[in-house]
Amino acid sequence: MDQFSFTEICLHQLKMSGVHEGEKLIVLTQGNERLDYADAFMAAGMRLGAKMYHMRLPPVPPAGAWAVGQTGLAAMPEAVEALKTADMLIDCIFLLFSPEQMAIQAAGTRILTAVEPPEILARMLPTKELRERVEFAGDLLSKAKVMRITSPHGTDVTYKLNTYPAITEYACTDEPGRWDHWPSGFVFTGGDDDGVDGTIVVAPGDILLPQNIYVRDPIIYTIENGWITDIRGGLDAELVKSYMAGFNDPRGMGMSHVGWGLNQNAKWHRMVPGEFPGGMGMEARSFYGNVMFSTGPNNELGGPNDTACHLDIPMRGCSLFLDDEPMVLDGDIAVKEMKYNFK
Repeated sequence: MDQFSFTEICLHQLKMSGVHEGEKLIVLTQGNERLDYADAFMAAGMRLGAKMYHMRLPPVPPAGAWAVGQTGLAAMPEAVEALKTADMLIDCIFLLFSPEQMAIQAAGTRILTAVEPPEILARMLPTKELRERVEFAGDLLSKAKVMRITSPHGTDVTYKLNTYPAITEYACTDEPGRWDHWPSGFVFTGGDDDGVDGTIVVAPGDILLPQNIYVRDPIIYTIENGWITDIRGGLDAELVKSYMAGFNDPRGMGMSHVGWGLNQNAKWHRMVPGEFPGGMGMEARSFYGNVMFSTGPNNELGGPNDTACHLDIPMRGCSLFLDDEPMVLDGDIAVKEMKYNFK
């Protein structure tokens, strides 16, 4: 994508995020990564009359495993204080789960994360219609007391929902202190810390993130009182266990967020080797009708678990119920107000 086109989609994004004349926006990058994102957002913001700034952090060595919540800002409190003064922060390094992001949000700065390849950003532009469907789902989720997930492969797990809020992601942010991720299109929450019980069977074709691979043989999780007590299966199960063991943190066995995808423009099949365009797999997290469970930290929801060991696992063909009412049935959205009218 040429820089002019990139600027145009960033302009659409900033309009959807309510950017207006006189607002202060800061684009955050690191090293030599995503400098073209900064250029595009800066140009788009100036066209809207916003006061635009670019904060570029020094490069850091590759971390190896995806250690969520660990950022270069941790050693730069003065930079965090500067970011708190912005009306909107455009995060091009991925601050999610970090204490620094939480402090910036608490100051009233709204945050948009944008780290996916431009072609995906262009295909998954935020829309009013997507926002309305996601917010409808979020309202239903916020009122529910019990979530149950089942599948033909043997999944049957229950989440008690009495502690954590429902979070909506529709790929733009226009409210003080709100975070969103472009691209996205799903809704999620977390079960009570001791309130997740049952079996989850991750089936062939489901996706392991951050490994960015399709599961080839079933992985069977046993969950008791909010903690994974057993992981069984073949090679993929061994890969997951080895990855988690590398963090040397038993809190990685906790259950994190859970929800379902609503973005009709997200593609399930784009994780095929040679076709995956890069980024962190937000497309796979958002595809229409997926049910995704996560393991590890729940601090983004206000919980106590801030482990760096985190996996997201979008699954196909599942059914998800809130207080026995179907939201997703066999991988398809079951509620009229959440459905997309495919033509």
